Amino acid sequence: MEQLANEGHLTSDLISPLNPSFRCKGVRTERCKVMDSKMRPLWIVYENSDPNGDDIHMIFKNGDDLRQDMLTLQMLRIMDRIWKSHGFDFRMNPYSCISTDHKLGLIEVVLNAETIANIQKERGMFSATSPFKKGSLLAWLREHNNTDELLAKAIQEFTLSCAGYCVATYVLGVADRHSDNIMVKKTGQLFHIDFGHILGHFKEKFGFRRERVPFVLTHDFVYVINNGRTDREAQEFCHFQTLCEDAFLILRQHGCLILSLFSMMISTGLPELSSEKDLNYLRETLVLDKTEEEARTHFKHKFSEALANSWKTSLNWASHNFSKNNRQ
Repeated sequence: MEQLANEGHLTSDLISPLNPSFRCKGVRTERCKVMDSKMRPLWIVYENSDPNGDDIHMIFKNGDDLRQDMLTLQMLRIMDRIWKSHGFDFRMNPYSCISTDHKLGLIEVVLNAETIANIQKERGMFSATSPFKKGSLLAWLREHNNTDELLAKAIQEFTLSCAGYCVATYVLGVADRHSDNIMVKKTGQLFHIDFGHILGHFKEKFGFRRERVPFVLTHDFVYVINNGRTDREAQEFCHFQTLCEDAFLILRQHGCLILSLFSMMISTGLPELSSEKDLNYLRETLVLDKTEEEARTHFKHKFSEALANSWKTSLNWASHNFSKNNRQ
C-alpha cells in the first residue's frame, strides 16, 4: 500500500481497462488490501473522475493465466444471449476480466456480494462442518431483504441464476467449485468466479477426484429455492428442475456453435484447451448424438446425481474450510 501511495502519479488519471467508459482519478490507498486467497491478489479501489460516479473497484492478479477465465466468461455471455433469444433470463453475471501479460491481469469486483464461505462465517457457521448445515444462506438473504416482497424477489433471482450456472458449469466442465468460488449478491443473484479449471479437468487429492458431482446443487441451495423447506417434491423445486432441463436443451440446440468457438481457441495455448481431445468433454456433455427426449432423460439423470451426491460437495467444502482455517 505504501508503494501505491508513493507512486500515485503513475496510477492516476487512467482509463479503466475493464470498462473504457470509466476514468480513474487516483488510487484510494486506504481502501486497498491484499486478499487472502492463494495468489494473494491485490484489491484496488480508484476514485472515479466523475464526481457523481461510484468508486471503481478491481482486483490485480499475478500468477494465474486469466485468458482461460476470459474465455469462460465470454462463453457465459454467449450462453446468456442464447437463452434470452429463447425467452429465458437466467440472471447471469459474467463480470469483466482482462489478461494484461503472462499470468497477469485485472478482474472486475462485483459489489454487494459475498462468497458462500463468507456468508457462513458471517452467520457464525464457518467451520469444517458448516457445509453440512442448512439455513445460513437463506438467513443472510432475509437479513438483506427484510420484507416479504423483497425476499420473494431475491429467492426468484437465486432460483433463476442457480439454474443458469448449474447448466453452464456442467456443460463447460467448470471444476474447483468450493465455497470461496461461488458468490451471492444481496439481491439474490448467485454467480461463479475463478475459472482456472474447465472442460472436466477436475482436481485430485491423494489420487482421488475431489469433485464427483456434475454441478453444485447443495441442500443449502435447495433450502433457499423452497423458501425454507426441505421438500424436494415442492412445486418451487420442480419448477427449478424444469428450468435446468430447458436451459440444457436450448444450449444443446446451439451445440455446434459452442464446439466451433472452443475449437478456434485451441491454437492459443490455453493450459486446458490444447488439442482436439479437450473438446471431447463438450461433445459428451451436450450429447449431440441423442434425440431431444433422450437428451432430456440424460440430463435428468445428471440432475438426480448432483442432488443425491450433494453430500460429497459438502464434504469437499468441509475439506476446503479445514485447509483454509489451518492456513490463517
